[in-house]
Amino acid sequence: MHVLLTGGTGFIGHALCGHLLRAGHALSVLTRDPVRARTQVPASARVLVSLDDARDVEAVVNLAGEPLMAGRWNAERKAEFRRSRLGTTQALMTWMARQSVRPRVLVSGSAIGYYGPRDDEALDESAAPGGDFAAQLCRDWETEAMQAEGLDVRTCRLRTGIVLAADGGALAKMLPPFRLGAGGPMGDGRQWMSWIHRDDLVRMIAWLLDSDRAGGAYNGTAPEPVTNRVFARTLGKVLHRPAVLPTPAFALKAGFGEMAHLLLTGQRVLPAHALAEGFAFRFPVLEDALRDLLPG
Repeated sequence: MHVLLTGGTGFIGHALCGHLLRAGHALSVLTRDPVRARTQVPASARVLVSLDDARDVEAVVNLAGEPLMAGRWNAERKAEFRRSRLGTTQALMTWMARQSVRPRVLVSGSAIGYYGPRDDEALDESAAPGGDFAAQLCRDWETEAMQAEGLDVRTCRLRTGIVLAADGGALAKMLPPFRLGAGGPMGDGRQWMSWIHRDDLVRMIAWLLDSDRAGGAYNGTAPEPVTNRVFARTLGKVLHRPAVLPTPAFALKAGFGEMAHLLLTGQRVLPAHALAEGFAFRFPVLEDALRDLLPG
């Protein structure tokens, strides 16, 4: 299968590139920075700077988007969050509509921020969206992707949780203080963390591409979410370090501004759709996932 990937140099996309190529797929990566992409994308993948150069594409994975956790939010950054997600997805829809032979499937990124802060409520894919900035961003992003359904393209919307890997993302940011024994919960630690091992997320994307009956929304999270306090305790256990020093909410708000809202609130998200259709997680339990990522 020839797969067109956006976001191929990102934390998830980079891992997905290798997985797809090892599985025997042909891969084209769309990027605004071909020089950087060539240093990060496997040599057997084709690097594209324009959708006009995409030919004979059978599947599309759309992961492009400026990371929400990369710095303090302001009006300019919020506009970039929207442009990088909605603009890329709109361009893909325009390109698909022009194709005489369209891709068979689109897997388009979203996030569990779609649900907004929900305290202890268990959330599957049928849950209503939230009303904060992150939720509205995800709703609008998914709305753009759903236009592919009208083009007779099987469409899957992947609402990704906290993706765990040692070389990037949230876990890599947590490791330095935890390894020093200075880690602990954020705020009161009662907020839910719906996490997933990056290998399981990559496998889920490939599964959605291959499964002809897959369509609609899928929560890209492990089956056993935990509170932030449990996450901190488990990470400390795996690292053989204490994990009892909390980061006060006021310090997070002072340091991160509005973005601290994402750290101090959460969602208890369950991957009901994927489980119902037979997806098998290799790492459904947090401690097992962390021990795989942080051996020794």
